[in-house]
Amino acid sequence: MASFSQSHICQCLSRLAVLRRDSTLTICGNRQRTGRQFVEEVLSLARGLAELGLQRGEVVAISALNSDCYLQWLLAVTYVGGIVAPLNYRWSLEEYKYALAAVSPVMVVVDETFDGYLTDLQLSAIPSIRWHAFIGSQPADMKEIKSEEFRTQEVSSSFDYTWAPEGAAIICFTSGTSGRPKGVVISHDALIIQSLAKIAIVGYGEYDIYLHTASLCHIGGISSALAMLMAGACHIITPKFEAEKALKYIDDYQVTSFITVPAIMSDLISMIRVKKVINERRSVKKILNGGGSLQGKLIKDATKFFPMAKLQSAYGMTEGCSSLTFMTLYDPVGDISNQLHESLSGVDTSSSSQFGGSCVGKPAPHVELKIHTENTSTSSHMGKILTRGPHLMLRYWDNNSSGISTNQSKQIWHDTGDIGYLDGHGNLWLIGRTSGKIKSGGENVYPEEVEAVLLQHPAICSAVVIGVPNVRLGEMVVACVQLREKWLWDDKNTINSCDQTQELLLGQKRLWQHCRDEKLTGLVK
Repeated sequence: MASFSQSHICQCLSRLAVLRRDSTLTICGNRQRTGRQFVEEVLSLARGLAELGLQRGEVVAISALNSDCYLQWLLAVTYVGGIVAPLNYRWSLEEYKYALAAVSPVMVVVDETFDGYLTDLQLSAIPSIRWHAFIGSQPADMKEIKSEEFRTQEVSSSFDYTWAPEGAAIICFTSGTSGRPKGVVISHDALIIQSLAKIAIVGYGEYDIYLHTASLCHIGGISSALAMLMAGACHIITPKFEAEKALKYIDDYQVTSFITVPAIMSDLISMIRVKKVINERRSVKKILNGGGSLQGKLIKDATKFFPMAKLQSAYGMTEGCSSLTFMTLYDPVGDISNQLHESLSGVDTSSSSQFGGSCVGKPAPHVELKIHTENTSTSSHMGKILTRGPHLMLRYWDNNSSGISTNQSKQIWHDTGDIGYLDGHGNLWLIGRTSGKIKSGGENVYPEEVEAVLLQHPAICSAVVIGVPNVRLGEMVVACVQLREKWLWDDKNTINSCDQTQELLLGQKRLWQHCRDEKLTGLVK
């Protein structure tokens, strides 16, 4: 049977069975599995699913907290050519209903955390669902098959992995313009190449001990978990991130690697300070941050408490199978004093003062980027950030491919929805989102660009720029600014106290042009 893909995420299993045959691959609570045990359980589960009747291309939805069983289900379903649709455990009931109706799963898999949801979801009203499966204990008053009942004792040597149509592996949900979850169809190829990029750039390897801090329902958590499986690392799996427990696992298991978003890093630093256990975690060698840039203070704290860790940041999106660009924020083998705000590879810091925005580093080797400007007659280098390559999604699940083959889709430029530019060193700078663009007097105004210039004024400590309807201009640029202590707004506005925080409306087109030289009319000290 011809396949749609030459890559398969289960290709790592044969290597794991040998590489970590008798050494621990996963630790989840009191349960530990060697590489051989883990692989045998995946294959046994896959055989059970095949015998049950799961067909190629059929969708299995999973709503569960992180566990070694979750990883096994992810691999087993794709092993027999199924497609996994991870559901976000933070969703509302309505979001669950919408996602299930969108992907039409034949099976819904939950753990004990979500037992009650099954009744509320009224799964019987979804005709596609044939089976309910449970990871863990069996709930009362439900007709279901527990996870263990799918497994078979013997797996034939001829039992090999297969592919879903288009080489699809997962449907990962992301928020769309409508506010409802959008199913992003991601291929085995994209997941494999993302894993290889992380192994090469971040430096994951078989001697790593990886702490799962991100949920397996998000592309960041999935892609990093698969990269670590491919690398042959040991996995410390917790149901969900809790700062206190995460620090305990780092100490107990001598964790070498984990991923963060700014909120996770902030919680870790705060917990370290609360517990007053400020000893250096020298076992940690690699920290990859995504989901937003780290501020300078967090970077300094991270390098203080994890002094041996190479701290990197990534910019990406679900449609691009996680990370598109990478940037080194700190490397313990380099010059510490010059790395807290710049990439080691060189960032054109003068561009920051000219355009604003934040640098997110250089694209991964497999990622192609370009900037599309709406008006080619101007000299502006700023525009929509487009990308193409094997990392891209196949399509949105609720949007037919319109006859476009998988190979053709890789050659189509995908609009990230972000605005930015590439500097002379090849670094990508983010300015803002396309959706936030203001059209004023026929000109495009990006709120983040105005905010960056406003913040250069010594009186302003924070600013938010929006567009409001205007008959003449279409939209008028309006800024809500917060003044620093002891600054006043000295015109017709009434100020009660110069020591209070004042929120002021500044409404004029191209506002930043009036404050480049600290000349905002009316601001006095």
